[in-house]
Amino acid sequence: MLKEIIIAIQAYFQAHRFIRKHKLWKWIVVPGILYTILFIVGIYLFSSTSSNFIEWIALKTGLKSWLDKQDSGFMGFIFTMGGLILWLVLMLFYFSLFKYLFLIIGSPVFAYLSEKTEAIMEGKDFPFSFTQLIKDIIRGIQLAGRNSLWQTVYAISIVLFSLIPVIGWLTPIMAITIDCYYYGFSMLDYSMERKKKSVAESIFFIGTHKGLAIGNGMVFYIMHFLPFIGWILAPSYAVVAATLSVYPINQKDANN
Repeated sequence: MLKEIIIAIQAYFQAHRFIRKHKLWKWIVVPGILYTILFIVGIYLFSSTSSNFIEWIALKTGLKSWLDKQDSGFMGFIFTMGGLILWLVLMLFYFSLFKYLFLIIGSPVFAYLSEKTEAIMEGKDFPFSFTQLIKDIIRGIQLAGRNSLWQTVYAISIVLFSLIPVIGWLTPIMAITIDCYYYGFSMLDYSMERKKKSVAESIFFIGTHKGLAIGNGMVFYIMHFLPFIGWILAPSYAVVAATLSVYPINQKDANN
């Protein structure tokens, strides 16, 4: 798995060179700006909602009044850290749902970009097909719905686990790893669909190459630490990188 994670990370550098060489910037910047606007609005709303939710829990359960009576600095520190961890987990959960919404909205562009990337690699012309566009949209919605459902199940479990003092501090790492996998999954699936693989076949293939999915989603997350520029580039770079990373495997399978 580690080898595949490294391959997925290297694919982002290859994607940057590929995009520059073939002048694909319009397919990067336009959806990137839309993503950035939605991201800023979403994070603001999600942050406010998470803080209010945690405060509501503390009041309804009587935890806040109990801590005030204890007047213990150590207990206050433990539960403050617990509240921070819970806030991070909720933010990650909200961010996951936001990404799926954007994947549904942007699925036609991302599918086209993935196909265009492979067409350039193979030296073929890429004809536009409205029928294929509709298929891509339907599949994107189905897959986003399936993955968001599974992530919701995992997220609820992680939120509950995060309430355990000290041990629950590990939950953000768990949440990020799962989120990286499912986001990378969505990026890799564009190549699977193009090879006429069913959703079940795609799940099996990506399940045997988890490192590619995790590595792709990991760099996508890291790019968000670079405000604005990283946010604009992250979605489309992830598509191109996923296409480049899975292409050699598809070629190898086709020749066997």
